[in-house]
Amino acid sequence: MADNLSQSFDKSAMSEEEKRQTKKEIKRQIVVFALMIFLTILAFAAVASDIIPHSFAVPFILILAAIQLALQLLFFMHMKDKDHGWANAFMISGIFITVPTIAALMLLLGVTKY
Repeated sequence: MADNLSQSFDKSAMSEEEKRQTKKEIKRQIVVFALMIFLTILAFAAVASDIIPHSFAVPFILILAAIQLALQLLFFMHMKDKDHGWANAFMISGIFITVPTIAALMLLLGVTKY
């Protein structure tokens, strides 16, 4: 029974349309990954070379981080796809729990003083 495992399949179980969609999705993920690498390099270069004024460096990095977060959630966590309702609900509820918790801890520890 296991003698023919090294042989390739004659036909794929995927249709031609599914193969095209898969190749398209792979290309899209590679492009998004390259964009995220570029954004990371841009953040490092902006801070290391002092091109960005010090007063705008933190907001600039946070903007780049927000863009990367959106790209990762949409393309690598598949939040743009259908039938991921429960995963989306848990991720969004996690964000609504995490952000106030971090803000409260920062205020309690004195990282930010308001």
